[in-house]
Amino acid sequence: MRAGDCLGEMGAAPINGDWPPHLHFQIIIDPLGLDTDFPGVAAPALRAVMRSLSPDPNLLLRLPPACFPAMGRTKAATLRERQQRIGYNLSISYRQPLKIVRGLGVYLYDDAGRPYLDCVNNVAHVGHCHPHVVEAGQRQMAVLNTNTRYLHDSMIEYAERLTATLPPQLSVCFFVNSGSEANDLALRLARAATGAFDMITLDVAYHGHTQALIEVSPYKHDGPGGRGRPPFVQKVMMPDPYRGPYYGYSSASGRAYAAHVQTALDAIHAQGRGVAGFIAESLMGCGGQLVFPDDFLFEAFEVVRAAGGICIADEVQTGFGRVGTHYWGFETQSAIPDIVTMGKPAGNGHPLAAVVTTPEVARKFANGMEYFNTFGGNPVSCAIGMAVLDVIEQEQLQANALDVGDYLMARLRELMSVQPIIGDVRGLGLYIGVELVLDRETQAPAGEHASYIANRMRELGVLISTDGPFHNVLKIKPPIVFSRANADHLVDNLALVLGEDAVQVG
Repeated sequence: MRAGDCLGEMGAAPINGDWPPHLHFQIIIDPLGLDTDFPGVAAPALRAVMRSLSPDPNLLLRLPPACFPAMGRTKAATLRERQQRIGYNLSISYRQPLKIVRGLGVYLYDDAGRPYLDCVNNVAHVGHCHPHVVEAGQRQMAVLNTNTRYLHDSMIEYAERLTATLPPQLSVCFFVNSGSEANDLALRLARAATGAFDMITLDVAYHGHTQALIEVSPYKHDGPGGRGRPPFVQKVMMPDPYRGPYYGYSSASGRAYAAHVQTALDAIHAQGRGVAGFIAESLMGCGGQLVFPDDFLFEAFEVVRAAGGICIADEVQTGFGRVGTHYWGFETQSAIPDIVTMGKPAGNGHPLAAVVTTPEVARKFANGMEYFNTFGGNPVSCAIGMAVLDVIEQEQLQANALDVGDYLMARLRELMSVQPIIGDVRGLGLYIGVELVLDRETQAPAGEHASYIANRMRELGVLISTDGPFHNVLKIKPPIVFSRANADHLVDNLALVLGEDAVQVG
């Protein structure tokens, strides 16, 4: 072969298993008798072996460093700098942290190029880096991004499209940047509308990181570093159909749990005060991926309204079609809130959230104090929000969440039939919890086992996490573009891990 001769041609992606065309140039020291089948790639764990058999060809070519992209910090350096420069109580997932450098669809990719099936990221609602959402943001950012003191059609268009998915009385929008901002504003709206301050919340609930939200989040104020429930907050029993005193999903159970809301109202009135409102997630996250018994929210809202309070549905984790049967979680309970808050999935990773309420509540909030949010409702955020709505509708992702969620839960229940560590499988659509127990009779929580499983799944390239008051619930909340094949990959790997000696229970 002479200089200038053609070595080969870059083929179309389908020729190479739908991988983008690319070049492998290797110097092979020992072909191991594999001839033309010598592997071009290796798993990160085999990096040292691969380099010993196929060293860097630039050792001979000596191309200048400018020909190669900068690699950036190593994972160890990034971790070290984070520990020094970032708030010390910002947690990191997994015992062996991941350095994630890109995402696409249902996959995240680390700094070594390894893909991970993302089964827990309910922020990338329509898939990581969905091209329609990315393009919408890029297009608007190139034209204008400013605050809402100026008129702009995108804000009105997004409000129209968003409220079209809700009951007609929920028609006034406030746009903010995060679920915490949305819930914090919802508390202000409820207190302005009623003139009262006391709130009712569910045990183990989490609603956000502001001080006002920590006060109504027992998951935080009763946890490490917390100061307990403040006197103006009443905490009621978490409606847990698996562990609670009222077992199952019947309306009778729902009414029994809702009776505890009336008890909380009585405690507020006994102190000579009125109630501002009741805040609840439509399905509980930190409580352990709980689906409420039938009619719980409907009955709870009824007694709160009868006492003059405002009902807030926190849809930050559950909205936008995730539950499959309905667009919003509260609809599964035949309940209509006075205020609904939304966040995480609204912008598919872009900081976008909203509060939607009734005209009556909005008018009472307009008490002379201006409400202004520098970034809430800006043209870029609204363009991205509308693009997310486009994708949910055009790709029929609510129906996909229902179909794949039902299929996934059926497979998990099959696994439950042969794995005694699984005490319960529950969920709606692609909002699923798998509760692990040491003994099904006593329901003793298997928290250490859950942690082991989550970390082992990470080693196998599948990302799940744990939740619940005992940290024994495997939470599964993937992007709603998740497919049945993705569900099979998840369950097949989970079956492997559950077969290991470390997670066997009597």
